[in-house]
Amino acid sequence: MADLFTTIDERGSIRAYTEEALTEEEIKVLVEAGLKAPTARNEQELHFSVIDTKNPIIKELQNDLNPNAATTFYYNAPLFISISGQDAFGWSAVDAGIAVENIHLAAKGLGLGSVIIGCVKGVLTGEKKAYYDEKMGVPADYSYQIAIAVGHPNTTKEPHVFNAEKDVTYIA
Repeated sequence: MADLFTTIDERGSIRAYTEEALTEEEIKVLVEAGLKAPTARNEQELHFSVIDTKNPIIKELQNDLNPNAATTFYYNAPLFISISGQDAFGWSAVDAGIAVENIHLAAKGLGLGSVIIGCVKGVLTGEKKAYYDEKMGVPADYSYQIAIAVGHPNTTKEPHVFNAEKDVTYIA
């Protein structure tokens, strides 16, 4: 696995993947990275739906999102992980964001690519929420927070450029 700071420096959102499936071990490492993320009050209220993108539910989701899109919402990655959180817990969105970043960095560390996905929120929390919750194994009283697609990259991406002088204020 790559050095953590190198991984952070080199990570990027990958939007093109090979057809190569992930191994069971790679999937296990990714899921565990998400599960090991800290949660507010150690609530551990997140639920992970780990879906092979060949599963018909992904095609249904694509059709409900945008059947005429030039590319799929998951960029043809072989794995889609949706993270849901308890509706009654006010910190689930933050906790899910931390978990998805853990998965994103773990993917990069394994030599994989990933892209964090928010665009499906309207479909997964809309009028077909109950249907998708059932199909994706989402527990009652939980709702979609964020997702990630993961696979073997078929492209590269330059690291982000930032402007610390503009984006950071230091207060002594």
